[in-house]
Amino acid sequence: MSNTITISQSAQEHFAKLLAQQPEGTNIRVFVVNPGTQNAECGVSYCPPEAVEATDTELKFEVLSAYVDELSLPFLEDAEIDYVTDKMGAQLTLKAPNAKMRKVSDDAPLVERVEYVIQTQVNPQLAGHGGHVSLVEITDAGIAIVAFGGGCNGCSMVDVTLKEGIEKELLQQFEGELTAVRDATEHDRGEHSYY
Repeated sequence: MSNTITISQSAQEHFAKLLAQQPEGTNIRVFVVNPGTQNAECGVSYCPPEAVEATDTELKFEVLSAYVDELSLPFLEDAEIDYVTDKMGAQLTLKAPNAKMRKVSDDAPLVERVEYVIQTQVNPQLAGHGGHVSLVEITDAGIAIVAFGGGCNGCSMVDVTLKEGIEKELLQQFEGELTAVRDATEHDRGEHSYY
């Protein structure tokens, strides 16, 4: 299995320097706190030999090993650890695009795949405006019904956002599966399909 986590050369060197000051046999542990939630955070800590669990996955890098616990592993898919130096000094950056929601497989039900794209691609764009979208349902006709929350609710720009951005993005990614994206509030004003 290839490493799900990328640790850049500069980050490996950074860790190697830190590990040189630790007891021999110490490696690093990469983990996710609150995996699968909006508050998920990726972290790195020292992992002395006695802290390695039988269920851990060892990812071997040139100069060190990174241990990942069983729970964090699926959420660290495509994660990147880098050590960046800029005007502000040097800092470790952790990117874990799947920490908030684990990657879904291509053969997962459509609703799960759409939900995943909304959580990982659409919502991060809306977060800057204090809003978010959640998937309510996908109708038999292939219409994704979404609800806007937070700052998007009742915002006059919501139609533009929906049509220009979200619908375009989702229809492109789920071509042939989704036919349209509708706002649930618009849906509520229309005719109800249930009695």
